[in-house]
Amino acid sequence: MYKNDYLCNMMEIKKYSNDAVELLKALISTPSISRDEKAASDVFVHFIEEWGLPYQRIGNNILICEQLDAEKPTVLLNAHIDTVKPVSSWTRDPFTPIIEGDRLYGLGSNDCGGGLVSLLQAYRCLRNSATQYNLVYLASCEEEVSGQNGFSLALPHLPKIDVAIVGEPTGMQPAIAEKGLMVIDGVARGKSGHAARNEGVNAIYEALDDLIWLRDHQFRKKSLLLGATKMTVTMLNSGTQHNVVPDECRFVIDVRPNEFYQNEYLFNFLQKHMKKCELTARSFRLSSSHIPVGHPLVQRCIKMGMVPFGSPTLSDQALMPFPSFKLGPGDSARSHSADEFIGISEIEQAIETYVSVLTSSQD
Repeated sequence: MYKNDYLCNMMEIKKYSNDAVELLKALISTPSISRDEKAASDVFVHFIEEWGLPYQRIGNNILICEQLDAEKPTVLLNAHIDTVKPVSSWTRDPFTPIIEGDRLYGLGSNDCGGGLVSLLQAYRCLRNSATQYNLVYLASCEEEVSGQNGFSLALPHLPKIDVAIVGEPTGMQPAIAEKGLMVIDGVARGKSGHAARNEGVNAIYEALDDLIWLRDHQFRKKSLLLGATKMTVTMLNSGTQHNVVPDECRFVIDVRPNEFYQNEYLFNFLQKHMKKCELTARSFRLSSSHIPVGHPLVQRCIKMGMVPFGSPTLSDQALMPFPSFKLGPGDSARSHSADEFIGISEIEQAIETYVSVLTSSQD
């Protein structure tokens, strides 16, 4: 527990927790599907203006960056404001916040509204305290689609960042490594002909050897935190009708690299091993990320009883050119699922934990 003479006491933590819940309820009530976050960003701005926080709006991203001490390292507190589309199996209105016991239900409550509002309240709690870090807060948009108007748009406006805490749902355990993502389009070409006369060159058959190689190949370097780099052919499309030999076979490869492989290297490696297929990468920008277990903030988490782990899910960490780790309330298994919820007690615990992690030098 942190000392109360210079930090938030438990009564203040409770107040900040209540503020966090009210903001999250307002955000749930305001649809913020990726690339359509303006209304939710307006709501966010309304709350922080009431709380007297200075901010900069960069598109639909909200940056809070007050006076910085050049002698202190700077920590970015980041979470995203956007959500995925609700799945059809919701039994509640996904845009109506409902509290049942300790649970707050609503789209985006877990991914990652809980982290979004908890990090903001931790910032409020510490902004006037004599901690060893400068704190910068960013509510980013378009995270769920890795959009160009999300974190990438805000990045040039950030000061020099030494480390980031990303409020994705991790059960308040530090995810110190994260797999990247690369999506590759593949195509094999043949020659059309009449199926009854054994004419043409079948593009599906042209692709077969390469598809089998993609299925069977295993990358040698395995990570203790993230396991093996995985690639999966997830989509396949060919042919126009039953009696026409297809002249084109298109497919998609989902590649999830661990920290040992850069996307550009993987693409060149795969391209070199294709016998008949042509490959095109959609982007190289979503890299794997990791932070050394010896980093002071990670060590602080460990001393507090947390257990570092590797995360298979992608976040805005992939776009961060500085060390980062995920630490947030909620459970990743609830994300993108029907009847998503966050525990109100999880939010309160998260605020208290963030404050404690960021004030390690005062223990």
